[in-house]
Amino acid sequence: MSDRRTALIAGSTGLVGRELSSLVCQSPAYTALHVLGRRPGAVRHEKVSEHVVSFDALPALPRVDDVFIALGTTIEQAGSEQAFRRVDYDYVLGVARAALAAGATRLGVVSALGADPGSRIFYNRVKGEMERDVSELGYGTIVLAQPSLLLGDREALGQPARAGERWARRLLGPVAALIPAGFRPVPARTVAAALLGAVNEGRPGVQRLPSRRLFEA
Repeated sequence: MSDRRTALIAGSTGLVGRELSSLVCQSPAYTALHVLGRRPGAVRHEKVSEHVVSFDALPALPRVDDVFIALGTTIEQAGSEQAFRRVDYDYVLGVARAALAAGATRLGVVSALGADPGSRIFYNRVKGEMERDVSELGYGTIVLAQPSLLLGDREALGQPARAGERWARRLLGPVAALIPAGFRPVPARTVAAALLGAVNEGRPGVQRLPSRRLFEA
């Protein structure tokens, strides 16, 4: 296996995806980065090839080694539970399958704290079902980041602010150090760095990074 790898990111216009794109571009481990999105993004770098796609009907993907999936919405923004599941489950599984077919052997996914396929909470249950099912696709390395509320400026990305994240930034930010690490709001760049580091490590099997571990990376 070559030491120089090619990466793919789905969701590069989001909080974590933007940070992942920046870190991959800076990393000497990667010679090229393919980014998938429904509209042109703001990733400009000599390593980057941008692909505007429909996640409902993905084309064949270019040859890649590592894939990072940072797709996600909220039920409020999606408009219904069905629409939310389409993004946070169907699209994630679709990209993971397509990247595997394109040669990817390592997968990193941004999930969420509380992900559990048996949860009574719809959001947590969908995230848990996604984790369960991507874990069975056959990747050699799978890393699932499970952050608490994210800290970052969505409005600067042209995205609507999420109420929970806005509340966390305003009220919890000043006292974040007093909150147990497992529940503390986590900066998007911290999530991206931890996910990238674990995927680069290439540990065989499925590895989960709960919020408290993201701060240790």
